[in-house]
Amino acid sequence: MVKRLFVLGLDAAPPSLLFGRFIEKLPNFKRLLDNSIYGRLKSCDPPITVPAWMVMFTGRTPGDLGIYGFRNRIEGRYNEYTIPSSKDVKYVKIWELIARRGYKSAVVGVPPTYPPQPLNGWMISGFMTPSDKSRFTYPPSLKYEVKSLVGKYVFDVVFRREDREAVYKELVDMTVNRLKVINHLLDTKPWNLFIYMEIGIDRVQHAFWKYFDEEHPRHTPHKEFGNAILNYYKLLDDWLGTFLQRFGENTAIMVVSDHGAKYMKGAFAVNDWLIEKGYMVLKDGVEPGTRISEAPVDWNNTYVWGWGGYYSRIFFNVEGREENGIISREEYPDFVKQFIKDIMSIRGPKGEVWRNVVHVPSELYSKVNGSPPDLMVYFDDLYWRSAGTLGYDNYYLPENDTGPDDSVHDYYGVYVYSEPGIRERGQSKDLSIYDIYPTIAEFFGFSVDELSGLYGESFLNEVR
Repeated sequence: MVKRLFVLGLDAAPPSLLFGRFIEKLPNFKRLLDNSIYGRLKSCDPPITVPAWMVMFTGRTPGDLGIYGFRNRIEGRYNEYTIPSSKDVKYVKIWELIARRGYKSAVVGVPPTYPPQPLNGWMISGFMTPSDKSRFTYPPSLKYEVKSLVGKYVFDVVFRREDREAVYKELVDMTVNRLKVINHLLDTKPWNLFIYMEIGIDRVQHAFWKYFDEEHPRHTPHKEFGNAILNYYKLLDDWLGTFLQRFGENTAIMVVSDHGAKYMKGAFAVNDWLIEKGYMVLKDGVEPGTRISEAPVDWNNTYVWGWGGYYSRIFFNVEGREENGIISREEYPDFVKQFIKDIMSIRGPKGEVWRNVVHVPSELYSKVNGSPPDLMVYFDDLYWRSAGTLGYDNYYLPENDTGPDDSVHDYYGVYVYSEPGIRERGQSKDLSIYDIYPTIAEFFGFSVDELSGLYGESFLNEVR
């Protein structure tokens, strides 16, 4: 029998929806759960799509990878950055590892795989691809197969906009076309490992969470939008049913998400807070919503600045490192300690206690490559997004500062694993995102001794 493993990646799929609220309306996912071991999958720090998927498929930390988000700051520069690409990933990806034993892989949608690098098999790069005019496949000829099937190949949609009806239609169209391509690859290419990562789950949750969640602080009942997320899950469930019918008896199946999701309480304007505390100084006033890259920051008198996102990257203006650095190396350790105390003292808009989390990269990771932030800050256990813009009268913003967004990331995603003849079934213990790489490697015959230096371990012994 041909050894095959299909990995379905659902970006941001949370246990609360896939295992809880939606499962009775997803017959094919439920059928899969009934014949699998499954549970929560702890993400990496930070629990962000980039770097989390590549953490999963290399078994390495964001510190090893030198990737801490969708932007990599250029060291010594205040606001200049690069976009992570496949060329930044220096560690062996799982599809490269199994190729050493002659196994073929098909990889679709995993970030950052643009531009596609050669592999023993086929690749379509992920949502960070500029457009379908780019070289987005390996081999390059695969691009023409894809476009002959669907015409324009769409990698992502603009989901932070008010026209939610258009957002949903574009999400469905994108996914339906992508599934046509997936079916084509399944039918026409020999494969041992197939990884399909769908970004649409993340996008539909960001765009529509407030319409179905009664606990959302801006809950807005809506006849159609209230079912948008469930209907999108149903779209994938229907496709899963056809896959299980065709391949379920002789293929191992893994479903994973890189992180979870939950409702967003608001956005915290961290740079306005820094100004109030005296850590940042402006030369002049600014309009609300001004990007820090466009603000008249007095770098000669600024100690700290922050980047926005689902977590806040905090940078210190260090002497000898930044062009106008003013924090000396000698005072740096004490400065960090005091600043962390100030962060931990931040309360909510009504004085409520926040569960703030602060990570120091050099303490969090055994290796710190690239240009990491000085601190990684999660506001109120990730419920509050970090606003990178500034100029507000109140730094507690009820909504995201860069466009409509209803949800934030959470620490726990999901894992599901099933294979023919599985011994154990049912909900099991929490696992780590770092456990996926060694599990896939063991599936393809690699031993523990061959996987030294990884941070996780295989869970196949749980099911066999």
